[in-house]
Amino acid sequence: MVTMTVSSTEAATSARKTVGVLRGAAALLVLAAIITQITDQLGAQVFVPSEYFSYFTVQSSMMNVVVLGVGAVLAFRVKRDTVLYTGVRMATVTYAVVTGVVYNLLLRGLPPTGYVGIQWPNEVEHVWIPLYILIDWLFATGRAKLAWRWVGAAIAYPLAWCAFTLIHGAASGWYPYPFIDPTGPGGWPSVAAYIVGIAAFIVGLAFLAVFYSRWSGRQRDE
Repeated sequence: MVTMTVSSTEAATSARKTVGVLRGAAALLVLAAIITQITDQLGAQVFVPSEYFSYFTVQSSMMNVVVLGVGAVLAFRVKRDTVLYTGVRMATVTYAVVTGVVYNLLLRGLPPTGYVGIQWPNEVEHVWIPLYILIDWLFATGRAKLAWRWVGAAIAYPLAWCAFTLIHGAASGWYPYPFIDPTGPGGWPSVAAYIVGIAAFIVGLAFLAVFYSRWSGRQRDE
């Protein structure tokens, strides 16, 4: 009986360390992608900070660097993540999935309207990291059980981003994505429809993510 308990503990520790290594590597990859994009645009003399850092993808990618980095440290130091970290991680999971889905359904294949730089960071931020973050949520060990109130918390940042983007766009005439540009063919009705649709998608994803954390926590406790 003692041998079985020790083996189980060692297996959990080994799994957590593996999670830590993968999260750390993913954080470094996202950071490298961001640095590459900025360096590339600086070299071409087209880097505009107020525009680059206005993209949802860039902002959520910076969040991913922090969340994955903190998650890597936690995975090496404790057997179970805190509720706060798990809640923040859940929110970034929804943002990553939305980033991947919106880019690949609405933006991929559109003709470029400006400088076309090095492309691998784009694939990392819109495809590979969102996919990894989803897999990490589903299979990584140490996830805490979340309360349902975290569903509402997940939508706070996207709504703030939309408000900032519309105000910034009205002042500058520049919008990061065509579907949030009210001067486009669809006007405000189209923008409102996209915002409502994406917000509903995020809430739905957050609901599923919180449900999964509660279900997996219940399975663990039984």
